[in-house]
Amino acid sequence: MFPSFSDPSSLCRASATPNGYFLLLLIIYVLIINSTACSNGNCQVLESCSSVTDCGPGLYCGNCPAMGKNQPICTRGQATIPTTIINGLPFNKYSWLMTHNAFSIVDAPPLPGVQRITFYNQEDTVTNQLRNGVRGLMLDMYDFENDIWLCHSFRGQCYNFTAFQPAINTLKEVETFLSQNPSEIVTIIIEDYVHTPKGLTNLFTNAGLDKYWFPVSKMPRKGEDWLTVTEMVQENHRLLVFTSIASKEADEGIAYQWRYMVENESGDGGVVRGSCPNRKESQPLNSKSASLFLQNSFPTFPVESDSCKEHSAVLGDLVGTCYKAAGNVMPNFLAVNFYMRSDGDGVFDVLDRMNGQTLCSCSTVTACQAGAPFGTCKNVAVSNTTQTANAFGSFSGSVQLSGSASTIHFPNILYFYLLFFSFLLLQL
Repeated sequence: MFPSFSDPSSLCRASATPNGYFLLLLIIYVLIINSTACSNGNCQVLESCSSVTDCGPGLYCGNCPAMGKNQPICTRGQATIPTTIINGLPFNKYSWLMTHNAFSIVDAPPLPGVQRITFYNQEDTVTNQLRNGVRGLMLDMYDFENDIWLCHSFRGQCYNFTAFQPAINTLKEVETFLSQNPSEIVTIIIEDYVHTPKGLTNLFTNAGLDKYWFPVSKMPRKGEDWLTVTEMVQENHRLLVFTSIASKEADEGIAYQWRYMVENESGDGGVVRGSCPNRKESQPLNSKSASLFLQNSFPTFPVESDSCKEHSAVLGDLVGTCYKAAGNVMPNFLAVNFYMRSDGDGVFDVLDRMNGQTLCSCSTVTACQAGAPFGTCKNVAVSNTTQTANAFGSFSGSVQLSGSASTIHFPNILYFYLLFFSFLLLQL
């Protein structure tokens, strides 16, 4: 029997009861779906998340509003260490992640009573960068306050408002990492404004890094292969240092950068699609007289929130262009700003592809098989973070990227409101 339209209370009760139970069932369904979604460290790359603890090893919870991707997802935060998969090849056969101005860190404290005025390029400490698989550091060194400091400055002079800290502090972080990880190799490229005689020699010695020094006498000068990574580890030549001042090679035994590597243009000129010009100090990218290749892939003016877009598909296109410009030679170092930011896989996936192509002719380095013929590949997903998290432990979550979802807890609020409305419906 249809309800009587002449009885308003009957109308209310009759219509609310079935609709109310329908809504209740819908709410229960939503709660069940959400409760079975990944969480507690089970979420993989590109899966939705609400906190850093949702994501698996090597991941953090972030988003990329610059690409219109506001939904937080698990995002890669660590590199694959290629030597853990294919070891024993010459050093110049591998590709490594390098951080541009590794010391220029957001929220790094300025000098007391000074407002720092400069650009920032990274978000976590050098120690954390190394733990996350960074193996190349770009450092700007200056004479300042009767010492050698790291500064992000101009006109070859460090000012109190562009200064970060004494360089020895960062170098001691490197020394600690090398001493704790005896099979790892680190490269430092110095934009050099130090004029103190033997200043860099004394600096690296005082930091305890001289015992890891790769001697200039063993560096190939005519484009030959470098020592194998196995030989470098056995001889403890695990620190490569390059300077931008040519005379220091003879005076201090510090390698002049562009004698041993080619480099594309830095800043905006190096991130134009379809173009990869060499830096003016560098030999042409296809030169056969240098066996290392540094690719810069960062804009002139770093914008933290835009870097996730810079590390999307466009980054792979830029690497492909530079690979061709260098005569089908893969870059050995890929230098970026804000290296962890991306729309999912980012620079880490690009590096996996670079190493996969060079080391085993596979689509990703995780498909390589030690001892197998070149071109023999495992059947793995191109993006598989479970296999790419490195041996140094999962991303700690100590760096909370601005705009990260790690501080957003909207699912908990959603549950609260759903339960609240469920209670109201049951009262009808």
